[in-house]
Amino acid sequence: MSDYYEIRHTVGFEETNLVGNVYYVNYVRWQGRCREMFLKEKAPAVLEEVRHDLKLFTLKVECEFFAEITAFDELSIRLRLEELTSTQIQFAFDYVHLRAEGEVLVARGRQRIACMRGPNTATVPSRVPEQLREALVPYSTAAVNGKGV
Repeated sequence: MSDYYEIRHTVGFEETNLVGNVYYVNYVRWQGRCREMFLKEKAPAVLEEVRHDLKLFTLKVECEFFAEITAFDELSIRLRLEELTSTQIQFAFDYVHLRAEGEVLVARGRQRIACMRGPNTATVPSRVPEQLREALVPYSTAAVNGKGV
């Protein structure tokens, strides 16, 4: 078992810009997709809570770029838990180009979310659901370092 949750992606032409490399906004889209698939596969009960009153507000997104990728490159987007508080989660994302000669880290990102509940006019912070906390344990950098979550 690895210390990250992973989705694979093949870059399409529609994700590139005029010069042929991946347009930067796609990295943020891939973060969102990775987060969604993590919830679907590892914490489906949380998705049911989202359908009711749980809201996952994205507070901050960032991405740092190291190398370019182009159409038809094979990519691994890897999610790890970087920080967990009572109401917020910070994810780290590695974007890895999967090449025949080996893996190349092409970008690194972060995303901070807050758990909230209540109607849109009176939304308040809420504890991170227990199923989500449990699902994140294997992907925690703290767990990897022997500190636990």
